Amino acid sequence: MADRTAWPSLGLKIAAILAGAGVLLWAGWITREVYTDTPRPIVSVRLAETIGGFVDEAARTNADPETVQAASLAYLQAAEAAVAEMGEDGRLVLVAEAVLGGPIEDATPELEARIAAKLAAEAQP
Repeated sequence: MADRTAWPSLGLKIAAILAGAGVLLWAGWITREVYTDTPRPIVSVRLAETIGGFVDEAARTNADPETVQAASLAYLQAAEAAVAEMGEDGRLVLVAEAVLGGPIEDATPELEARIAAKLAAEAQP
């Protein structure tokens, strides 16, 4: 009759070999992903200028303070959401007023268009 105590040690050896092979495959995959990672595009937005333009426009209206406050809150929320969305496709979005570096693509027109679209969508019932 065969010794039954040999089976658990053989099973452990096979499991260890399979686990080691799995770790090596995973390490190879991670290494490939790190070294073939494409650089993220970097863009900047002039956020202070964009918000400042809205504030200037709101100051010129003859609306009551509650209306201006509600519109300002909606604009700031739309601006925050638009900047977050711009970064979802892998781009790194920098606020131009905080960047001390060389020239990078200015995505402010895209930001302004996204904010306008969000505000228009919120205005429709």
